[in-house]
Amino acid sequence: MTVKYTQDHEWVQSTGGDAVTVGITVHAQDALGDVVFVDLPEVGKTFAQGEVAGVVESVKAAADVFMPVSGEITEVNEALRADPSLANTDPLAAGWFFKVKLSDPLQLDALMDSTAYDKFAAEA
Repeated sequence: MTVKYTQDHEWVQSTGGDAVTVGITVHAQDALGDVVFVDLPEVGKTFAQGEVAGVVESVKAAADVFMPVSGEITEVNEALRADPSLANTDPLAAGWFFKVKLSDPLQLDALMDSTAYDKFAAEA
């Protein structure tokens, strides 16, 4: 199981094959504060890397959720839609946003590993 990170503070977890799970990082949810709403993409919709795939709103701000890799949405986290606070209480597990079938698995190679992301987030 590999986890990579984007400069937009999304995490991407690959368990092998062409499927990944996407969510926001601890740094992102700390910056946002209490998440009160998430707008998740439609299952079956295809996005290019870097496109806005959703929105997360908190008591302080709203932020776009960018597609970290190109692909098709295969599943969204309905539990997160029902309880957006999961993005705060468990952002790296139960607070995941959506699952993607990759159209270009090589895009994962360009994302940051945890060491690089931690350094990036500390300087942000």
